Amino acid sequence: MLMQLSTQTQRLVVWGLSFGILNEIMFCKSQCLCLFSSVEVGEALALRCGIEKAFAVVVSNLIVELDCLRKCFSFLQLEGTMSRPRIMVTNDDGIDAPGLRALVHVLVSTDRFEVQVCAPDSEKSAASHSTTWRHALSVKRVEIEGATAYAVSGTPSDCAALGISKALFPAVPDLVISGINRGCNCGYHIVYSGTVAGAREAFFHGVPSISVSYDWVRGKSSIHDFQLGAEACLPVIYAVLTELKNKTYPQQCFLNVDLPTTIASHKGYRVTKQGKSIINVGWKQVNSETQGGNILSTMTMETDTAAATEMDAASTASEEQLLFKRELLGPQFEEEDSQDLDFQSIKEGYIAITPLGALSNAEMDCQTYFKDWLPRAVECPCSSAL
Repeated sequence: MLMQLSTQTQRLVVWGLSFGILNEIMFCKSQCLCLFSSVEVGEALALRCGIEKAFAVVVSNLIVELDCLRKCFSFLQLEGTMSRPRIMVTNDDGIDAPGLRALVHVLVSTDRFEVQVCAPDSEKSAASHSTTWRHALSVKRVEIEGATAYAVSGTPSDCAALGISKALFPAVPDLVISGINRGCNCGYHIVYSGTVAGAREAFFHGVPSISVSYDWVRGKSSIHDFQLGAEACLPVIYAVLTELKNKTYPQQCFLNVDLPTTIASHKGYRVTKQGKSIINVGWKQVNSETQGGNILSTMTMETDTAAATEMDAASTASEEQLLFKRELLGPQFEEEDSQDLDFQSIKEGYIAITPLGALSNAEMDCQTYFKDWLPRAVECPCSSAL
């Protein structure tokens, strides 16, 4: 860990530990540099009057700089010890999805968190906030290095609800992260998203949460991009946990994070609003399951999957049964040209951070209209006006 710091800062940390000043130091993997010119002064004094006096001089000169140090390194702690935050991961692509595995790997690799996984046992893309009521859920232990993981037969919201209930894990997690989804979740697609629903379900129950999606584009994206995306999320995760520890994190929302296709060279982070972008999808009558291909969670068409071939043997149109499949008609984006909208921001190369709530209130002009409309509507109901 110390090898990530400059030689000067390493010496300062070692001195502090030797005198019992710093009980525990935890640094994030950012490239932030926080150098102290007074370290050289302290070393010179150490040669002349002993290391204890030298360290006292260094500390006195650095008091005013400690606030900078705390800001640079989210988890710097000058006294006492801090238990490892507990993070639970879920998704809608399934427990074997590369996005979830990359996220868990990055979290485990930091050695800062207790990582739990409670995710669907198969793909549940576009499941939205559907919930299982009538049937028991099947839960199976899955081996994921460094994490306690379970595959669940339910939906993303089922997994989130079960994972935070203390029925499966012994304690409620400090943070729930849903993702990383293969395909962005911006605009109206937030309503359809099982990834966002996993985070929303945790939010319903008072557990802070983040949903994360990557704007996968066939021919441009690679599996390695999920790891880059997970690493890009670490500063956000650290910051959220720090605010939670300080009891300054807002309780009225959860975060939806969308990563741009160009995650390896992203332009930074931008707080955004949910826009109105949506991909137009229509219906087409087909003779079999394989005709016309299948729409993937990335909103692209897959035409030659083995799974579709297996379905074809069991699902063929007959005189008594008609088959219809969705087909992509092309994208339709918001008309408003604004930098603070989610989809436009990721297309510009930014990581979009969108605070979301759980209410679905209409815009104010609709509220105003219907307040005026309702008294007139119920005063004299008359069919002759039709």
